[in-house]
Amino acid sequence: MKVITEAIIREELKAKEPEIYYVEEGKLLSPAAREYLHQRRIKIGTKEEKEMLGQKSQNPVKEEEKATVPEQKVQIPKYTDYETGAFYLEKPEHMTQLSGNVLVAKNHPRIYFRGKLDSLQALVILSQAMLAEDQGSRKIIEDLNDIKRVLMEIMRCDVLDIKFENHSVIGLDHEQLRARSHDPQKFFNIKQMMMPDYTMGKTYAILNHLRTAIRETEVAGTTAFLEGAKCTRSDIIEELNRLSSAIHIMMCMYLAGLYK
Repeated sequence: MKVITEAIIREELKAKEPEIYYVEEGKLLSPAAREYLHQRRIKIGTKEEKEMLGQKSQNPVKEEEKATVPEQKVQIPKYTDYETGAFYLEKPEHMTQLSGNVLVAKNHPRIYFRGKLDSLQALVILSQAMLAEDQGSRKIIEDLNDIKRVLMEIMRCDVLDIKFENHSVIGLDHEQLRARSHDPQKFFNIKQMMMPDYTMGKTYAILNHLRTAIRETEVAGTTAFLEGAKCTRSDIIEELNRLSSAIHIMMCMYLAGLYK
């Protein structure tokens, strides 16, 4: 089905001021084209209506017969393809909404990234449940709640296409996170980059699992938002990096006995 864009209508009408713009069968008006006609106070009709009006001028319809003339409706596209700009009356099964009425394939990098975010939130909740069941540290569970809060906000900002802003994670600002993550020996008397081992305990293993899942999500985000050499959502990627630092700090705090 051919789409009539705003540019096509502008070129077609130019200085003309028709009362009605007629859309031929097999064609659709783009949302921008429809808005342009609305701004110029030009009504929209179908080719069939135009022909019907022509017949009426040759064979006037009596007043009692007017009500029998069927009203024709122009089909309005509901969705736009993010990649091609094509329009759809209904959402194809293999596609999903990126934002608003904009569609992408379900395997699009942005959708894959959102899936990783969703899985990560689920893993945080599962980790909290496991710790609570084992009578684990309430403070760790609360800190993981803060991690989940940030993940939910990242998802919201991506879907709504708004800037992400967050000033602290687990009670630490960006500079404090960086300092503690880069020098755990100074702050926690813990060696830098200790290799995880089962002897460090279940809680430590859970936190390490979360750290690796955040790293995987960060990679998915970089793939989704990298256009050439430019990252279009560095705000989100930077925050995911801070989250992995926050989990690393939690691991150091756990080994240092600060969660007892």
